[in-house]
Amino acid sequence: MAQRLKGRTALITGSTSNIGKAIALAFAAEGAHVVVSGRDDTRGTAVVDQIREQGGQADFARADLDGTAAASHALAEEATKLVGRIDILVNNAGIYPPSTTATTEEDTFDRVYGVNVKAPFFLTQAVVPQMIGKGGVIINLGSWIARLGIGVSSLYSSTKGAMETLTRAWAAEFGPQGIRVNAISPGVIVSPDHVGDHPGEVMMQGTPAGRSGHPDAIANAAVYLASDDAEFVHGTVIDVDGGRTGVAVIAV
Repeated sequence: MAQRLKGRTALITGSTSNIGKAIALAFAAEGAHVVVSGRDDTRGTAVVDQIREQGGQADFARADLDGTAAASHALAEEATKLVGRIDILVNNAGIYPPSTTATTEEDTFDRVYGVNVKAPFFLTQAVVPQMIGKGGVIINLGSWIARLGIGVSSLYSSTKGAMETLTRAWAAEFGPQGIRVNAISPGVIVSPDHVGDHPGEVMMQGTPAGRSGHPDAIANAAVYLASDDAEFVHGTVIDVDGGRTGVAVIAV
């Protein structure tokens, strides 16, 4: 099988578990040298070990992306030291504390926007200069609830709406300089580690898929966007959501 990312390097935030981990494994299998990043050294090292055992290249860069420019810039610097130059950046890390508008306190608001919006903004700011003139790919993670509102996600969904808007703005800003920027909007994705019923399963009723998705579905989309197969794709949000946002299946 041709390795579509052979010879390229990739930094993936929040890649010690779930969607980020699946993307890291998929990129490595396609030949990329992956920088796994997250707050947990043990889980990060485990992902790196798994990639290396499968014949891939990977290193771990610990990072607590709290929204400060300093934290994001430090990760960019550490990742660059590990691989020399970052060709692909995946802004995946995010948090989702359950809350309603009435129950959200100011520190929670600031923390969610810090992790979900400010951190990727300043990380992109730090990485883009090394891509200019040499080419690069940025992939952001949005969410289906950025465009199909539900009553218990106003804070989180607004941050993902911001990331989808940044995707289009960055595509306009950086595209002429050889950098492709796109996003993936996952539906309900259940980690393989999850035990028992998932509260999101009910959200997939009435969709073509009729069930939640696996992290590999998101990883496959990320590989496509990172590869030359998507060389003519700019500023797009790819829905990988089992049809949740675009289709209603009516039972007769």
